[in-house]
Amino acid sequence: MKLKIIPIVVYAFFMMLLIALGIWQLGRADEKRHYLEKQAQASVAETVRLNGLIKEDISTLRYKDTQATGHYDGLHQFLIDNQISSGKVGYFVMTPFLLKGKASAVLVNRVWIPLIGDRTKLPMVAVSDGEMTLSGRINTFPSVGVKLAGAETPTESWPSVVQVVNAQVLAKKVGYPLLPFQIELDKSLPSGFKRDWQTVSIMLPEQHVAYAIQWFALAFTLTILFIWYSLKKHND
Repeated sequence: MKLKIIPIVVYAFFMMLLIALGIWQLGRADEKRHYLEKQAQASVAETVRLNGLIKEDISTLRYKDTQATGHYDGLHQFLIDNQISSGKVGYFVMTPFLLKGKASAVLVNRVWIPLIGDRTKLPMVAVSDGEMTLSGRINTFPSVGVKLAGAETPTESWPSVVQVVNAQVLAKKVGYPLLPFQIELDKSLPSGFKRDWQTVSIMLPEQHVAYAIQWFALAFTLTILFIWYSLKKHND
């Protein structure tokens, strides 16, 4: 009896595993379709006016074009460390932009500058503090591969160096609220450095469907092999 039960248990285990993997891939395909639809809608949506913005949900605002009127806080800038561009290490320059008519500010990513020499010599990141209207694209804050302990804590000096952007932590340092997203400064505007904004590349829904078909095909093949094995044992 034991010899008969073991093959059934093994077959049932791998069958459930393969089917579960196939269903998971189909679920991921649906998620990617939803994500791509939202991204497409954002690319054709009207420009978001931050000065009149009430809802601050990054999930609905990401990749949308935006305009904001106010002025830079050039005395309180952040350098986002360990950012790679063209194979070189450098910083993203994040400058608070105080919104006219509001008590809050938004971090403007004026983009990437290279690390020159050692890290004790911080780059010059001066910016005009006069009133202006800037434009750009709303996005989440830069991400990191491995988040180390203390990565959200900025250095005491100005410009302040930090590895992971946490709007609440940085708001405490500057002394006023910060919106929970960044503006990637438009390439045509001054007061910026190297700007090569990218949209996150993802696996397409069709690829997930193809993987799902492969898992289901393996489940079908396993079933055929199990039937063949059962018939062979029965004949023996």
